[in-house]
Amino acid sequence: MKIIRILLITFLLTITIMAQDEEKKDTLWTPSGGIGLNLSQVAFENWSQGGENSIAFTLFTLLGLDYIGDPWKWKNMLKVTYGRTKVGDQEYRTNDNEIFFESLLIYHVNWEISPYAGLTARTAVTKGFDYSVDPALQIVDFLDPLYLTQGLGFIYDKLENFSFRLGVGFKQTFAKDFSPRYTDDPETPNEVEDFKFESGIESVTTYKVQFLGNMEYYTYLRLFGRFEDISVWDVRWDNLLVAKINDYFNVNFNLLLIHDIDETRRTQIKEALQLGVSFTLF
Repeated sequence: MKIIRILLITFLLTITIMAQDEEKKDTLWTPSGGIGLNLSQVAFENWSQGGENSIAFTLFTLLGLDYIGDPWKWKNMLKVTYGRTKVGDQEYRTNDNEIFFESLLIYHVNWEISPYAGLTARTAVTKGFDYSVDPALQIVDFLDPLYLTQGLGFIYDKLENFSFRLGVGFKQTFAKDFSPRYTDDPETPNEVEDFKFESGIESVTTYKVQFLGNMEYYTYLRLFGRFEDISVWDVRWDNLLVAKINDYFNVNFNLLLIHDIDETRRTQIKEALQLGVSFTLF
């Protein structure tokens, strides 16, 4: 698990160095991305119509580092979101808490499709809680659990801003303090496993489009079906719609749908409509 932390830190340092030293940058490397803050606040004083004070904020980072060569292409993406909210006299509660990293190596062989090898990693930024119970129950922490998936297959990326890949996937789930929730095998009641390995079929579709001059839509759909039961699929469908007001302010709508039976049998949906400030780094 220390290796994953080192990889993430190295990725961030590499992007920072490249941004500070444009003259030494290899022209085959293309950094991209930005950081932002979304904030909402409501306050009342002597308000006769009822209501409670509230404040919520979300910090987000979406970074990319791509090597576009011939015949090799190496694409990297890191998304980090962290948010908290406070209503009335309640303590601050975490409402967004995710690190998602993807690395994709492609070898173009002058076919319509090209072979690829990919890696994805997903975990929490920090402690996360289930607030539906009292007292709140901690259910995640940084690298606990950690989801890793490796994929081998073929990709179609001939169209600008669109790609589709299909291959064999290998998923590992690591857990420590929360292993009974995410990795334990119910068929071994006398043992609590902290690691789970699954293999199956992986499919990933990405698409990005700009329209109306100041709007951009990005979608990422990832499917994973296990060989042991191909009728059950993990789904990650991330949609982001951004409307730029000017160089710094924008309105964004994010809809994230996750269905992962390692976490829960129910489909998870997160929807956020926010006004925020953002800075384009590259």
